[in-house]
Amino acid sequence: MKNNYEIASKKRISIVGTMGVPACYGGFESLVENLLDEKDIKNDITVYCSSKSYAERPLFYKNAHLKYISLKANGVQSIPYDIWSLFHAAFKQTDSILLLGVSGAICLPVIRLISKAKVITNIDGLEWRRHKWGGLAKKFLKFSEKIAVKYSDVVVADNQAIADYVKTEYGVSSKVIAYGGDHAVAGSSTAADDGYALALCRIEPENNVKLILESFSKTNKKLKFIGNWENSDFGRSMKFKYQQIENVDIIDPIYDIETLFEIRQKCSFYVHGHSAGGTNPSLVEMMHFSKNIFAFDCDYNRATTENKANFFSNTVELVSLIENENNIYNADEMKNIAECRYTWEIVKRQYFDLLE
Repeated sequence: MKNNYEIASKKRISIVGTMGVPACYGGFESLVENLLDEKDIKNDITVYCSSKSYAERPLFYKNAHLKYISLKANGVQSIPYDIWSLFHAAFKQTDSILLLGVSGAICLPVIRLISKAKVITNIDGLEWRRHKWGGLAKKFLKFSEKIAVKYSDVVVADNQAIADYVKTEYGVSSKVIAYGGDHAVAGSSTAADDGYALALCRIEPENNVKLILESFSKTNKKLKFIGNWENSDFGRSMKFKYQQIENVDIIDPIYDIETLFEIRQKCSFYVHGHSAGGTNPSLVEMMHFSKNIFAFDCDYNRATTENKANFFSNTVELVSLIENENNIYNADEMKNIAECRYTWEIVKRQYFDLLE
């Protein structure tokens, strides 16, 4: 009887909107990876996964049930993938649904009719504003965002600038929960400087890749730039043009956390070019390394770094920062902010305070 009571008293939580776990892709996947805990006996958690992303499909991972959906979790298929996952979660009498992203949010009005589950939605980084989407896709994503805000019990924003936008646009208050970055410190970080700057991102125009490359081509400072250069015409064109510059080192994606740790801890400073997307995981990860950070000047990056990074908005300003790097020091402030706001212990507690 005791075991039956314990099972009945567990909170049934469904997590929808990611490629799945183990994490093999991006920020949301890393979030779920760090929310799960093999020692968690209070919750009965189901994570919805794309069967297209995993050759091996275990039924359990870190004490969570894995439910596989036979669709891709990104691109156009992300919409039916999320909708299918949401309906499955609703019919299995889930207590709480954590929806990550707004692709499938158009079905939330129906979900609210057939399920009493508490719906918590992280609306991501205002996806409809990204340059990679065409006009129709942007309109759909904006509409999905509106539905998500209206029909969720709690809206999560990963950045104060996004929370301000939601309040202004929809008159709804959000819960601000960022990402952890302490997992990136895979070993004992020691003071080191091998004389190069570091940039790391998906190779997309909105991440100001060209601005960063052009700026370093005008200086003698060595740059290691890590990204998925072969995934688009834009990336291939940038690689072709700038790999010929002597002080620019174009590096293909690196996913091994220990290899990234070595590269990060030995750089002189980090250059962050993201102009959209809220709190970016690569930025909060880097803030744990006690390195100077030069960030593109936008509301999201200012909120993440509490206005204490050094900011640039064009090549002239970034070149000036590079050439005056020895007179700039924000490393300790970046580290202090990261330890106070961007650890998985803090983020996990914030999410489960809502889910439980």
